[in-house]
Amino acid sequence: MNVEVRATKTSAEQALATAFAAARGTLPGEGAIAALRDDAFKRFDAKGLPHRRVEEWKYTDLRALMREAKPLAGPAGAKPKGDIAPILTGVEADRIAIVNGRYEPAWSDFKASDPGVIFAELFKFLADNPEYLLGEVPGGDDPAQWLNTAFMSGGVALRIKRGTAVAKPIHIAHVFSGDAAAAMYPRVVIIVEPGAQVTLVESFSGPDGLDYQVNSALELAIGDGAHVDHIKVGCDGDKALRVSTLGVTIGAKAAYKDFALTLGGAVVRNQTFVRFGGEGSQGAIDGASLLKGRQHVDNTLVINHAVGHCVSRERFKSVLDGESHGIFQGKIIVEPHAQKTDGKMMTRALLLSDEAEADNKPELEIFADDVVCGHGATAGALDPGLKFYLMSRGIPAKEAEALLVQAFIAEVIEEIAHEGIRDALTFAALKWLGSRP
Repeated sequence: MNVEVRATKTSAEQALATAFAAARGTLPGEGAIAALRDDAFKRFDAKGLPHRRVEEWKYTDLRALMREAKPLAGPAGAKPKGDIAPILTGVEADRIAIVNGRYEPAWSDFKASDPGVIFAELFKFLADNPEYLLGEVPGGDDPAQWLNTAFMSGGVALRIKRGTAVAKPIHIAHVFSGDAAAAMYPRVVIIVEPGAQVTLVESFSGPDGLDYQVNSALELAIGDGAHVDHIKVGCDGDKALRVSTLGVTIGAKAAYKDFALTLGGAVVRNQTFVRFGGEGSQGAIDGASLLKGRQHVDNTLVINHAVGHCVSRERFKSVLDGESHGIFQGKIIVEPHAQKTDGKMMTRALLLSDEAEADNKPELEIFADDVVCGHGATAGALDPGLKFYLMSRGIPAKEAEALLVQAFIAEVIEEIAHEGIRDALTFAALKWLGSRP
């Protein structure tokens, strides 16, 4: 006799099931999209929210951290007078605003002046391009991705045409707007055709004091010989919960750079899945987290070398103050035929408080025998000798600490190619340092 044991559903899981049953008939998309939604929620409902017994989520137990599921966010109101992404004020870019999970033309200043850039609202793009298979990207088999697919309420699709060099960065600004906590599920599709070059920026922002929820997903397909820089900036409200999934496929002889800066949010998980599908490509995935209070930030990477002769570099740095908790999980997978792979990963955590916690978990799964791969992890406090040296030159203790922290994170921020974005993020880091008590 076989007895099937099922875990009791949490109040958040029950609320999600009720919300999906109520919303499935009103969410955009018909036919194949509706079927995709149903299948995704069925998968999620069978597994539930990820928890500490799921290895990939052991440090970010959503079943415990997500006590309740917020209702779907309503339409955006009037555009506020201030900048919707203040951390990037002054950076010249074509901005696309996704507010409460939907594309908002009135909040955007995207001109699409470059004929090599094709832009469309997400569901119009899917209707016009039925051959595009949504969700067929690395990371598609993940509970957060299933939830996003089930509830996605809007977003955008971009196609950078073959050989186009886009002059200005394209900034996708995700904004939560409202007086009551709610949940938004934006989806973005970006296709960079062979030989194209583009700088993409994602930002996440919202008000303090509201425990709103964000589950975002971005699908990025990079063609042969293309060059893509992707910068993600998290400035969520101080009570927000956000899970962002990035799935990237890279063609042959392409170059991909990714940088994620996380400053805000109560609970944040940035998960990135990259698959090298063409030989001779290079990828650099970097990030920095500046945390204080009781913030919980998880950066999780899975880099899959499916073909040989590719190079990947991953570097993440975390600065933790107060009772904050920083997590890094990185895995490099080298498949059997991916000979001549060169993959290296390093994560470093700087603890500014005795109550802060850092969990670093780099991994290698190598099934080929002609590779160069390695990983490393460090965690520790500021060097007291260096701090004393600066103080002996007349620099006050707080400023000495700030200089050392600035030098610690500058290594990854300085790798951002775009000068305006690099300067803006450097200033944001300095502002964070200045806010320390």
